[in-house]
Amino acid sequence: MILSALEFPPIEELLEWKDMFGIPGFNKIALLCVVSALIVATFFLLAGRRGQLVPRGIQNIAESTVEFVENSIIMQTMGTDGLSWLPFFLTMFTFLLVANLFEIIPFIQFPATARMAIPLPLALVVYIAFIVTGVKRQGAGKYLKTTLFPPGVPWGFYFLLTPIEFISTFIMRPFSLAVRLFANMLAGHLLLVTFALLTAALFTKSVLAVILPLPFAMLMAVTVFELLVAVLQAFIFTILAAVYIGESMKPQH
Repeated sequence: MILSALEFPPIEELLEWKDMFGIPGFNKIALLCVVSALIVATFFLLAGRRGQLVPRGIQNIAESTVEFVENSIIMQTMGTDGLSWLPFFLTMFTFLLVANLFEIIPFIQFPATARMAIPLPLALVVYIAFIVTGVKRQGAGKYLKTTLFPPGVPWGFYFLLTPIEFISTFIMRPFSLAVRLFANMLAGHLLLVTFALLTAALFTKSVLAVILPLPFAMLMAVTVFELLVAVLQAFIFTILAAVYIGESMKPQH
């Protein structure tokens, strides 16, 4: 009977947000996106305000972040030809990282990327970027030919391979890129909410207080795990974007 008294809010209360400041459509998610962008912009402005030969403090963190994106994302997927894309990927990675980290911030505890309205537009930006890059670098005809008709394949296989390449490249890429980020961050949010509510509910039930350490320990463990997930998902989204754009920059061999 005591267990039945533990009530969890319906899923709608975790995913639906009311408008804020009297602006239609401007809710908690929109506010988190604006705050994420402001945090990233302020961080790099402060880091570059006083450039020192030997970086310290925030400048050291900023330069380490730039080097990480350059060496671990761009150079690994695009090579030196992709260095011109550094501002784009740096902005994407840091914005996603901050937006994801809101999941573990007390009194916020919701990642902006756990709503499809955020990952999907970002995925569409990547989609447009790699198509435009491919057409610009190779020409429309050559880009479509190398994408839909990979060289070195027997002609008979193109009847099967070409539709698969079309669907996977021009339809599934933006969808899978967005869903991967959205689903992982939403699942983590639901886990955190479950253990947080269970801990709070058991704390008020004296009979069940003996098992309180278990959900609390799980809450701490999930929080640390979601910290890693927040970083990893920002990295995966950005590196996949680099892979897609890098592939369109030069024809396949």
